[in-house]
Amino acid sequence: MNPLDMGGIVGVGLVLLAYAGAAFGKLNPENWPSLACNLIGSLLILWSLTTAFNLSAALMEGSWALVASIGLLRAVFRKR
Repeated sequence: MNPLDMGGIVGVGLVLLAYAGAAFGKLNPENWPSLACNLIGSLLILWSLTTAFNLSAALMEGSWALVASIGLLRAVFRKR
């Protein structure tokens, strides 16, 4: 297994962790830990797609990263 595959697997784990945490009430999806897991996870999955590109997966993960980034920015400005 190469580093890109491992990164993609870790990314999937982070996205699933954030989703399951929100679904089971353990993580607030509007707070930074959940948003950071989603952002880092989606970026790792996008990185893994550089060797075996899939347009629909890239669009999904790019959108996921964008939404998580906007959420993180909102969380930062909400604290100020």
